[in-house]
Amino acid sequence: MHGFRQAVLLLRNVSANLITCRKLTGQALNRTCLYDFHVSRGAKVVPFAGWEMPVQYQTSITEEHLQVRNSVGIFDVSHMLQTHVTGKDRVEYMESLVVGDIRGLKENTGTLTVFTNDKGGICDDLIVSNTSDGFLYVVSNAGCIDSDWALMSSTAEKFQKNGKDVQIGRNTNALIAVQGPRMKEIVQPVVNFDLSSLPFMSTHVGEVCGVHNCRITRCGYTGEDGVEISIPSVAVVDILEVLLSSQKASVKMIGLGARDSLRLEAGLCLYGSDIDETTTPVEASLTWLIGKPRRTRADFPGAKIILEQIASKPSRRRVGFISTGPPARSGADIYDESGSKLIGKVTSGCPSPSLKKNVAMGYVSTDSAKNGTKVKFEIRKKLFDAEVTKMPFVPTGYYFTK
Repeated sequence: MHGFRQAVLLLRNVSANLITCRKLTGQALNRTCLYDFHVSRGAKVVPFAGWEMPVQYQTSITEEHLQVRNSVGIFDVSHMLQTHVTGKDRVEYMESLVVGDIRGLKENTGTLTVFTNDKGGICDDLIVSNTSDGFLYVVSNAGCIDSDWALMSSTAEKFQKNGKDVQIGRNTNALIAVQGPRMKEIVQPVVNFDLSSLPFMSTHVGEVCGVHNCRITRCGYTGEDGVEISIPSVAVVDILEVLLSSQKASVKMIGLGARDSLRLEAGLCLYGSDIDETTTPVEASLTWLIGKPRRTRADFPGAKIILEQIASKPSRRRVGFISTGPPARSGADIYDESGSKLIGKVTSGCPSPSLKKNVAMGYVSTDSAKNGTKVKFEIRKKLFDAEVTKMPFVPTGYYFTK
């Protein structure tokens, strides 16, 4: 299936759930500094988490998806929240909000982590980098900007009232993600340092196309090698034009439709769909996010509940599935192999352009979470065969130095 209809199907999980995360109040949707650039390149623009964003360009979502898997694609992710946390108590402050071992981060390295609440639920997922410039660089989801900023602001105020030294500020740069196995071929010629020295989840400030003070972080949301580049807004269009004109490898702009199918093939969670305030990191199969020092100190929100689940196992877990028949979408019921017992729900699903199979994620009772377990999906009142399988569905291409 191609074109706009596929885009709508792929984004059903994304938009519906993120709108609940960012409560819209009827005001006009936001636009990134690249909105006119997208329109000029024939993008189909849709509402997304309070923003007008490109869902696809002039090709199909499947073609855009395979462009990233086989070569290079560029995404506008300027709608995400970029925050700087400064002050000598910035690490203590950040660790009061997340489960990650921020204290253990070496300079210019980062980690994926989650905000949690007192019940152990996930309030958002984010990346925190410990820069050598005296601040933490935090990137969190567009759909949760209001709630994330409110949480970070109120916590900073509490710290300050208790005599702690911490301040937070928004970074208003544009943010683009350059993703794909040939990323280095198009990015290396335009930066002033060796990308081989920048492994996965590390960050560096340098020049891009001669523009100073660009932050390049080796990470992304596709499962491929890639970088996210924070760029002064006035320069981002010029930099994009240079990258898109590269003769080193095929490179194209990519929309949200392919972003969703790429992240699902990579087994990556979408906030508001696969994880939310009703799911804990343990239930979400994200226990690895909780560093040993944090488990020992048990000083993060919801620690008692989360650590009890680690010790005794939760009642449900997030797992991956391969299925037959039509693709399962968010909310589809999952039954045991006999089709008689309800054991869970699908949270994300789509046809995999890379595998030519249906892939999905969802939550099932822990006794049904073992790889190879046969289950049934209920789709349009009919049952279809599915099987629990390991994730990621497609091998990742992250770059690690030897």
